[in-house]
Amino acid sequence: MATRPEDRMTEPDMNAADLWLEEVYTDRRIGSIRKLTPVAPDGKPDPQREIQWIGETQVMSQIGTLPITFALEAKSLQEAVKKFGPEAKKAIERTVKELQELRRQAASSIVIPQGGLPPMGSGGGGKIQMP
Repeated sequence: MATRPEDRMTEPDMNAADLWLEEVYTDRRIGSIRKLTPVAPDGKPDPQREIQWIGETQVMSQIGTLPITFALEAKSLQEAVKKFGPEAKKAIERTVKELQELRRQAASSIVIPQGGLPPMGSGGGGKIQMP
C-alpha cells in the first residue's frame, strides 16, 4: 500500500528549545551577514548557546542567480565582516566544484535498451529505458 504525502509530512511545530533571534547586516552590494542569537522560549538571550554568524551572497550562473550561504566562525560583527570575503570565495569555489560534478554525472548517464544491448550487427533491441 502506497503512503500518501500527508502521512510522510512531519508536524510543522516550532522547537521552543532551539529558538534564535535573527539580525541581518548588509552592505547592499556584495552580500549580507546574519547574526543568530540563541534565545530561551521567553525571548531572553540564552547564554548557554553561542551566537552564530552566517554569510550570504549570490552569483550569476547559466541558470540564473545562485544563492551561496556559508558559516562564519566569528565572535563579533567586525570579525564576521573581515572573514566574509575569504569565506565567500571558498563557498563559491566549493559550489562550482559541486555543480561541475553534477554536470559530469548527468553527462555520463547512459540509456540502456531493456533486456541489455543487442548483439553486434542485429537490427535492434528492446524499448529504451531511462536510468
